[in-house]
Amino acid sequence: MRFEGTAEYVSTDDLTVAVNAAVALERPLLVKGEPGTGKTELARQVARALGLPMIEWSIKSTTKAQQGLYEYDAMSRLRDSQLGEARVADVGNYIRRGKLWQAFAAEQKVVLLIDEVDKADIEFPNDLLQELDRMEFHVYETGETVQARHRPIVIITSNNEKELPDAFLRRCFFHYIRFPDPDTLKRIVEVHHPDIRSDLLTTALTQFYEIRETPGLKKKPSTSEVLDWLKLLLTEDLAPEDLRRDGASALPKLHGALLKNEQDVHLFERLAFMARRQGR
Repeated sequence: MRFEGTAEYVSTDDLTVAVNAAVALERPLLVKGEPGTGKTELARQVARALGLPMIEWSIKSTTKAQQGLYEYDAMSRLRDSQLGEARVADVGNYIRRGKLWQAFAAEQKVVLLIDEVDKADIEFPNDLLQELDRMEFHVYETGETVQARHRPIVIITSNNEKELPDAFLRRCFFHYIRFPDPDTLKRIVEVHHPDIRSDLLTTALTQFYEIRETPGLKKKPSTSEVLDWLKLLLTEDLAPEDLRRDGASALPKLHGALLKNEQDVHLFERLAFMARRQGR
């Protein structure tokens, strides 16, 4: 069971090695990187390449680790008992399975994505240590122990918004997805836009990297954003010469796909103003 990338996903050599190492070690793969570099999509493509179902657990700031195991709906049981419902005799009727339980109970091996683990509070990863390590947990309300029928391939993503506990990191195989170099980004673009003209692609990517490397930029545009930008360029049927910027306008064409806050827009407006002054 080896991952080699897919026709829809360009996997670099080091990323391919990381995925296969995590599978071989039966350890969770912790993937970090800038937002928009394909961390979530990696899990979907691993599942597709290996022919496995995927279970996705998207983490929010309010998510608790217990929700990944199960939730006991005590209020519904109380209400049903007041109404004389017969189903209250079985507490299992009020247990809702979480994503980990679904992965453990699956008929075959699955890919379990725990997406954006760093959104939750700092104790969230530690609360999952034993369950991810032993692949089992106890249901106190019913007295049963749930064990994984098939050990899932666990992929955990993080946008690096907060530090993760050392005890959690020790149990993971770690990989940082670096922002792609121009050659790799060109391959990624050609997967999504196979008919794009080479001269337009070269001009657009040159301008894109110039934007990313602009000093003072608050949010650098990501891979997903350059793909959206190129889609707009193709939709508008723009030519390479349409992308040229002069001192009157330092903002790129259709800049709303690349610049996502007013500070960065103002930065390019100031650069245009300075260029005009120097040109006098």
